[in-house]
Amino acid sequence: DLAMQIAASPTVTAVSVDDVDPEFLAKEREIEMGKEDLKSKPENIREKMVEGRMAKLAKEMALLEQPFVKDTTKSVGELVKEAIAATGENIKVRRFDRFNLGEGLEKRQDDFAAEVAAQTKMAAPPKKEEKKEEKKEEKKE
Repeated sequence: DLAMQIAASPTVTAVSVDDVDPEFLAKEREIEMGKEDLKSKPENIREKMVEGRMAKLAKEMALLEQPFVKDTTKSVGELVKEAIAATGENIKVRRFDRFNLGEGLEKRQDDFAAEVAAQTKMAAPPKKEEKKEEKKEEKKE
């Protein structure tokens, strides 16, 4: 279920809110502070609005905070807690990696015209001169 959740959520990059890259959040905070809709607000209100937006962004990027794909009424963190209660084992999600189909492969750059030209040269019948030379050799023998 967790693998399906990760595959279905391309924005998820961290396990929990604490694991979200602080440098990324700092850059986003700067961008949010410079937005036009916040420039007319007082500084203290602007700070609170930006903090709320950063918390929302961090929550969207965290796996355990995502709504579960099969049952959107509970989060992935709640699903893990239910699995702990059912099995009696201590379950923790420490990390994950996402693999996209074709990622990391170099795409072939084929020149169709050159490919056709190469195939026609290979498939072309032998020249008439070569045929004449072969016939002359056969007559001499």
